[in-house]
Amino acid sequence: MKRLAFLLFACCAALRAHAEDAPTFSGFVDVAAVYNANAPASHENFIPGTGTSAKRANELALNLAELQWTRAVSAEQPVGFTLSVVAGDGETVVHGSDSLRYVYQASVAYRLPDGVVLEAGVYPSHIGFESLFSKDNWNYTRSWLGELSPYYQTGIKASYAFNAHWSAQLHVLNGWQLVHDNNDARAFGTQLAYTSDRLTASLNTFIGPELADDNKSLRTLGDVVAIYRLTPRLQLGGSYDRGSQQLPETRAARWRGLAMYARYTLNARHAFALRAEQFRDDEGAISGTGQTLREATLTWEMRPRDALVLKLETRYDDSNTRVFAEDARGRFLALIGAVVTF
Repeated sequence: MKRLAFLLFACCAALRAHAEDAPTFSGFVDVAAVYNANAPASHENFIPGTGTSAKRANELALNLAELQWTRAVSAEQPVGFTLSVVAGDGETVVHGSDSLRYVYQASVAYRLPDGVVLEAGVYPSHIGFESLFSKDNWNYTRSWLGELSPYYQTGIKASYAFNAHWSAQLHVLNGWQLVHDNNDARAFGTQLAYTSDRLTASLNTFIGPELADDNKSLRTLGDVVAIYRLTPRLQLGGSYDRGSQQLPETRAARWRGLAMYARYTLNARHAFALRAEQFRDDEGAISGTGQTLREATLTWEMRPRDALVLKLETRYDDSNTRVFAEDARGRFLALIGAVVTF
């Protein structure tokens, strides 16, 4: 809690120093009703450690609620901060019993005169196609690539935009989705990103020792994300991950996954999204079980009001191992998710 108190103090100090630049408040409430054809007695839709959306089967549940207080940095306003607190099933999956479990982001930022932006604290991960917030994703549920990579990280990052198209980031981190480190060594991350009117792409990396009380066994991840606007209404996306975890007494365990996405916008109120993926974790290095996971998801997004997002979704998963509830290899979900923003 001392770290959180320090971050709050820093935010308040920044606010006093720039009282004329008012921060903004925002938030949302995200609920979902999910049908699981397997009717699991545990009401668990996903394998342990995953299920940041639509976690609970055959019931109405609070997926996530968020309150955010933020002030962005700019050339005219070099000091900024973000405090985001969350609650719900998604938060319990991501944080578990961590002492800062309700904090998704608590960070302070400073823009140097040369344009480099420094940010320190707890902040969203630079890795992956999807965020923790379902309202910002093409589909309501997340891919296996998203569920099995970090949603947030703790440390300090430096980011710099070389020009209107190219930017880069360097991260020094406590570890893989950790508030408090589990050993005495740091982890590092990088990003190289390109943005244009039609193409957005990034190469993201992570390297660091991630086993508890082990400062030598490295975990590495390479992540490529791309979105291409084929037409004004049709966007195509892709994400590829390749990772490995060194083990003290045997060879490194490896995993890899590929997901493909498509989103078609009918108009300002309606859109359809499709995702298909395969995730191979033959030695159970990251999913906990040696397996190959496959899934396909179809989502209809509706925005009847500017502050209301509805998503109707069907999803089918299968594994070559019986990892789902009721000793099943496959699982079919149908759901409706509703997000109210303010």
